[in-house]
Amino acid sequence: MALKELEVRYATKRQKDYKLADGEGLYLLVRPNGSKLWRMKYRFDGKEKLLSFGRYPDLSLAEARLRRAEARVALGQGRDPGASNRSPAGKTFEQAARAWHENRAGNLDAGHAKRLMTRLERDVFPVLGHRPLRSITSADVLAMVRTVEARGALDVSRRIKQHVSQVYRFAIPQGWADQDPAAYLSDLLKPKPRVRHMARVGLQELPALVRAIDCYDGEENPRRRAVTRAALLFTLLTWGRTNETRLARWDEFEQLDGPEPLWRVPTARMKMEREHLVPLSRQVVSLLQDVRSYSSGAYVFGGDKLGQPISQNSMIYGCYRMGYRGRQTVHGFRGLASTWANEAECYRADWIEMALAHVDRDDVRSAYNSALYLSPRRRMLQDWADQVYGCLKQMREAPHVEGLDPAHVT
Repeated sequence: MALKELEVRYATKRQKDYKLADGEGLYLLVRPNGSKLWRMKYRFDGKEKLLSFGRYPDLSLAEARLRRAEARVALGQGRDPGASNRSPAGKTFEQAARAWHENRAGNLDAGHAKRLMTRLERDVFPVLGHRPLRSITSADVLAMVRTVEARGALDVSRRIKQHVSQVYRFAIPQGWADQDPAAYLSDLLKPKPRVRHMARVGLQELPALVRAIDCYDGEENPRRRAVTRAALLFTLLTWGRTNETRLARWDEFEQLDGPEPLWRVPTARMKMEREHLVPLSRQVVSLLQDVRSYSSGAYVFGGDKLGQPISQNSMIYGCYRMGYRGRQTVHGFRGLASTWANEAECYRADWIEMALAHVDRDDVRSAYNSALYLSPRRRMLQDWADQVYGCLKQMREAPHVEGLDPAHVT
């Protein structure tokens, strides 16, 4: 009967060695000193032999089973899995991976090809790069993936497992390797956490939110109050993320006096690891001109200290002071804008996703689709700005709304 993880974990030491069998020759040897060792008995060429896989918990039950499966594959092919003369000679993983990448690079978007190689150089080559292809086992690949998972990068861990498989599928037909050690790891990877959407109000509450931002008076310092108000409105209008706004610099903006003003957000600040271009509406340009009158230094939304941007929490605290704690986050502005655009049914999904700076989930499609959709996105963001400022126009026309002072409207 197969072992369970809890049986292995809580196996206690006794006065003598004893075994816990998992089947097909695999067992856990528990020593009097408490150590737990994975062993596998097998027969080859009419002789009984023994494999040593490693120590628990350094090698988990799942990883020991992978070693057993590899040994049985070798036996099925007429090879002795315990033979010390298994030749690892041949190409190393890094050599094969670079050849595979070079073979693909011509058909990939330059940015995608660079990101792919960066993942390999950062996470895979330091662990497996120097190893001959035939010497790498499933347990080796899993251990490398677990290291990436441990830092919370679950999407990256899945991608590098996929890349390892792709390298082996490239290598096997050329005689550099015999099997793909990553082929059966999918079920062992940690599942992606459920997406937790940032709090946001319903689209029907957009007018109240816009008015609250325009009337924001949550800070005593007039300049700080103006900067927070402008940063919130700028983020709402551009569909940006908090750090994209607060670290915005004046030299990132182009043609503010021309027909096609643009915000060029550098790669280093983008979650998708590539430069992001944001067409600017007339209202955003006007807002930036107003900010210029009280902004000093390189940052558009300068903090209290000269040469520093506003703090990470300035805008979210602004939402709290407006009474939106637990109901609306700064990141949730993007959800509001996306909902509006999707419900309008006149904007293509590609335009919306590009405006939100989302990476295409389809690696193949993203590699070939390099369109930026600047013109349709400019129209879409202008329509959104008109919608937002339309809320302020309603405020001017209905100054009797409770809690509002039309003198705040600009």
